[in-house]
Amino acid sequence: MTPSKHKRRFHIWAISLLAIGFGLLTIKEGGTILFGDGTARTAAGNYVPFVLWFNFLAGFAYVVAGAGLWLRQRWAVRLAVAIALATAIAFAAFGVHVASGGAYELRTVIAMSMRTLVWAAIAAIAWHELVRTSRRRAS
Repeated sequence: MTPSKHKRRFHIWAISLLAIGFGLLTIKEGGTILFGDGTARTAAGNYVPFVLWFNFLAGFAYVVAGAGLWLRQRWAVRLAVAIALATAIAFAAFGVHVASGGAYELRTVIAMSMRTLVWAAIAAIAWHELVRTSRRRAS
């Protein structure tokens, strides 16, 4: 295996595990607040319901995308891009909520910033390693 091929495999392996781990944690944390007792909701503070639901449901897409990337499937690249775009849109909608005077927690701003950046990075790396590289080989 050439060093560049080994590097590509490592990148895909790393983002796959990141996506799956991030997804499982997102499902667990979101599910605890959505379906747990009142204590979990109280501890969450001024959470924004549509953001919480978006993130919870997106967690399942994270796991699917991570599995697809692990298997080096090109559809997983499209899913990663869709997740990144949907997260950015949800973050923008959250911004409208905040600008309209809605209650929120600073940790939501931090978490949505992180989610948007992580998925933009996953999508970019996946595109570069699985799509761009295969196009170059086909030429």
